[in-house]
Parts: sequence; C-alpha cells; structure tokens
Amino acid sequence: MANGNGEGKVGLKERLGQFGENIRSSQVWSSIFRPGSPLRAGYSDSPRNRSYVIMNNVLYHLHPVKVKRHGVRLSYTLCLGGLSFFLFILLTITGIFLMFYYRPTSPAAFQDIQALSTDVAFGQLVRNMHRWGAHLMVLTVFLHMARVFYHGAYKPPREFNWVVGIILLLLTLLLSFTGYLLPWDQLAVWAVTVGTNMGAYAPIFGDQVSFALIGGVQITPDTLLRWYVLHVLFLPFVIVVFMAVHFWRVRKDGGISGPL
Repeated sequence: MANGNGEGKVGLKERLGQFGENIRSSQVWSSIFRPGSPLRAGYSDSPRNRSYVIMNNVLYHLHPVKVKRHGVRLSYTLCLGGLSFFLFILLTITGIFLMFYYRPTSPAAFQDIQALSTDVAFGQLVRNMHRWGAHLMVLTVFLHMARVFYHGAYKPPREFNWVVGIILLLLTLLLSFTGYLLPWDQLAVWAVTVGTNMGAYAPIFGDQVSFALIGGVQITPDTLLRWYVLHVLFLPFVIVVFMAVHFWRVRKDGGISGPL
C-alpha cells in the first residue's frame, strides 16, 4: 500500500513537471519572456546569458544596447505612439482641471458644464482641449496599430506586445465612450442609450455587460456616477498599467521593429 502511494506521488510529480515544461516551451511563454531570461525554457547559467540578463534589464539600461537606424526615422514611425502618450498626458492634465468644477449628480452635472463655458476662466478652452484631445487620441492609437500591423511588427517575438496594444486600443475606446455621458445632456444620454443597447446584442455576455455598465435597464443618475468613476479612476489606472507593460516590452524587444 505504501509503495502504491509512493508511486502515485512520483507519477503526479512527473506529470506536473511535464505540464510545467510544456508551458515554458509554449509560444505564449516565449513571447512574454525574452531570450536570456532565467524563466525561459532551456536557460543555462553561463556568462553569455548573465550578460543578456543585465543588458535586457530596464532598471540597469533604460535604452536598448543598440538602436536600429530606421527606429529613429520620423518617416518610419510617424511618432504615432509618442503622440498617443502625449495626448494621454494632455487629457490627464485637462481632466484634473475639469474635475474641480464638475459634480457627477443629475441636477448639477449639466449646470456645471454650462458654467465651465460661461463663468470659469479658460473653462471653454480647457474643455475643448479635452474633447478634441480625446478624439485625436482615438485616431492616433488606431493609426499606430495600423502602422504596426502593416509593418509586420505583430509577428514573433513581438506578439505579446501586439496583444497589449489591442487591449490599449479597446481601453481607449471605452475611456472615450464613458466620457461621452458626463455632459449629461440629451445628446449624451441618447448616444449612450443607443450604444449600450447595441452592446446588449453581443453574444453570450452582452446583456450582463450592458446591465453592469448602466446599473440597470435604463440610464439613471446612478449611471452617471458609475461612469464618472470609470472615466476618472478605474480606466485611467488600467491604461497606465498596460502602458507601462507596453513600453517595457518595446524596450525588451530591442526598440522599434524593423521593416518587412
């Protein structure tokens, strides 16, 4: 009986070891952990691999050891990623300014938007900068993704960063959509109503996601507060986290990818 339990434990340990080895040998694992990483399959403690670890460490070397010539040409990247990041910073600054003069309640939200346009110094200017900056950020992120796709930068070993970029594109669209309701006028309410009703027809989880977003079956003042929290706290925090991962992966992958 004891021998049977011992053999069972050994067999389980071997299966778990084989399962872990299959994970480390998979394409997903290889796309996340670059060559020279101790977590990569087949890593050996050698002077060459130790130098890889040091040179690929972002804390030790903020910039890559070498930069390809095309990576510094404006005509190749069009600086679309940098423009997207700059617009995000601009939206953060203007958004903080607007938060000082906005209350996410049903009677006060629309009045505060009107006061921003008429009573607050530079209020109309900052609000327009915020609105047009949001439109431009959606455009630049989309063009950035298109540039990456047509240059083939989604291929190995950059497929992990491509997935991160897709998530950032979806988060950018969601961030813009949640901000659309905050003026609390007829255009905002009916635009969000149409959008959430369209989303409810998505398969499997469409109804549940729509119900969770608006907090019921129709838009209410509670929906305004919910979308305000999503717009100014939750979504920006998630975007910052994924941006950090995105920049880190660009650095780990050796900078801007080369042309086809």
